[in-house]
Amino acid sequence: MKSNILPIIILALLSTASLAGGGKSEKLNYQDGTYTIDPAHTRASFSIAHFVISKVEGRFNEVKGTIKFDKDFSKSSFEATIPVSSIDTAVEKRDNHLKSPDFFDAKKFPLMTFKSTEISGDKHEFELTGDLTIKDVTKEVVFEGKYLGLVTDSWGNKRAAFKLKTKINRKDFNINYSDKFDLGPVVGHEVKIKIISEVTLKK
Repeated sequence: MKSNILPIIILALLSTASLAGGGKSEKLNYQDGTYTIDPAHTRASFSIAHFVISKVEGRFNEVKGTIKFDKDFSKSSFEATIPVSSIDTAVEKRDNHLKSPDFFDAKKFPLMTFKSTEISGDKHEFELTGDLTIKDVTKEVVFEGKYLGLVTDSWGNKRAAFKLKTKINRKDFNINYSDKFDLGPVVGHEVKIKIISEVTLKK
């Protein structure tokens, strides 16, 4: 009889645990206020097709900005600035080419910027719409976003985190490098962008 009771007890405990964890969206800590992007714990990365069959990945090592979280999350706002010179694909020669007039023309257009105009959804899953400026072009883009929570760090700072992702066509921003080979362009047109960021509440 005992051998029959044990599996029942285990199933009951698992069922209770499952029900208790069903409200994950209500358990994310949240505090409104003005936050500053922590560049040491922010990754703005990208990937783009290379020779059709592969891809190149990279990141921008410097990200600055301010996030204002409102009690009504849909009224929050995001602003960020990225120096083009901080591009890093782990190959110096390629990075220098990307900074050249063939691509970003970093000397003439040293900064990329983003400023939000609208947020729809809630903090658990939202769409962040805003104006992205690269080179001399400003276009509306939409990021898919998730708020990851809030903690108090070892120094007593409130620290929140979120992640964003989107896709853009580089040619929309006058990044027109068009070297080709038999199968197509050497460098693809679609760029996938992912951002994972920690921000700290201003005191």
